[in-house]
Amino acid sequence: MIPYNKKIVLENGNEFFGYGFGADIEAINEIVFNTSMVGYQEIMSDPSYTDQMVVMTYPLIGNYGITDEDYETKFPTLGGLIVREYNDVPSNFRYTKTLSEVLEEHNIPGISGVDTRQITRIIRSEGSQRVIITDISVSKEEALKRIAEQPITRNQVARVSCKKRWFSRTPNHKYDVVAIDCGIKYNIIRSLNNRNCNVTVVPYNTSIEDILAFQPDGIFLSNGPGDPTDVPQVIEIVKQLHGKLPIFGICLGHQIISLAYGAKTYKLKFGHRGGNHPVKNLETGKLEITSQNHSYAVDAKSLEGTGLTTTHINLLDNTIEGVESVKDRIFSVQYHPESAPGPQDSAYLFDKFINLMKNKR
Repeated sequence: MIPYNKKIVLENGNEFFGYGFGADIEAINEIVFNTSMVGYQEIMSDPSYTDQMVVMTYPLIGNYGITDEDYETKFPTLGGLIVREYNDVPSNFRYTKTLSEVLEEHNIPGISGVDTRQITRIIRSEGSQRVIITDISVSKEEALKRIAEQPITRNQVARVSCKKRWFSRTPNHKYDVVAIDCGIKYNIIRSLNNRNCNVTVVPYNTSIEDILAFQPDGIFLSNGPGDPTDVPQVIEIVKQLHGKLPIFGICLGHQIISLAYGAKTYKLKFGHRGGNHPVKNLETGKLEITSQNHSYAVDAKSLEGTGLTTTHINLLDNTIEGVESVKDRIFSVQYHPESAPGPQDSAYLFDKFINLMKNKR
């Protein structure tokens, strides 16, 4: 048996021994789990995972490598990757690099050989907590001391949002959309481009005057990492523009819209992360299988009197998954209809946004 060279220590004192891959560094982050069977590249490159160490519950990771076309952002900010078995010899004609090579490029540590089932059970029963990935020689006591001394990070949106505007255009476009970048996934932009939208992506702290200068037909609020109350600038944008332009929000954007209308958000015990979450559309009664990645949710009782109505609920825990104000032409969902990775049940939401912009004209 090859000797272990890395370990992780959870905030509760549990430690697990394994083998390092990716960047050979020590890191301290929040530990979460994802139940998706595929899509580790999209998960690894999703900005919403900034400063989070992800436990993949599917046991075999790395077997199809990394492909240039499937990134969700240019510079991944994942805190770390924890897997049962890592495959460093991919079998995929499209792959250009191994997962370990990409993690090393972006200074992201990984560990394999640990009991991911037990770790997931701990997170489910005790909730998300901090974890350190470190060298096997570091004692548990020293590891816990380092966790305790590490300040909790905030304002992740400021780190992952673009620093200046950029454009994603499509031939013969019909609509102009300004996307507020809180950590936007590329597949959201692709989904809008595929529906004849030119997309102008702007930093999260862009002024309302600069947004309106682009003469948009609609505003999109993106996904992103962290606590939605950390981005009051975007909340203010919604307060100023709701009712004036169609607005569509996803994930963090959904929480921001709710806060702008006076609702409240709270942190879930261990969050929703995976590609198989059942959501009920209250308007149609239909069930949608959805892709999710979030730590915070909108408080249902706080929506009363805000002018927002609930459109979708999660059938696993009855949390709010969608809200809308028909009068103000604004709506949002907590899950990811762009589905990378994930099912395609909810792509109609982009068409709903298009129809709002069409009727605006």
